[in-house]
Amino acid sequence: MEPVNAVLIYILIWWVTLFAVLPLGVRGQAEENDVVKGSEPGAPVKADIKKKFLITTIVSFFLFGVAYVMITNDVFGVTASG
Repeated sequence: MEPVNAVLIYILIWWVTLFAVLPLGVRGQAEENDVVKGSEPGAPVKADIKKKFLITTIVSFFLFGVAYVMITNDVFGVTASG
């Protein structure tokens, strides 16, 4: 696998993983009975973005490892040209 392809696959896996991780542990203002006037009641009380980015990066690293092994061992039956 070429380095550019590996980076692009990792970025794709990272973004998909981020969207899977974002809703985990989110509590809305209405659930906490702490609605700020003028805001959406479903808005999160605490987003923990840094923590979610870290979780996303770690999970993506392992998922990329699995994808890399599968691609380099030709598990999908598609041979790379070049």
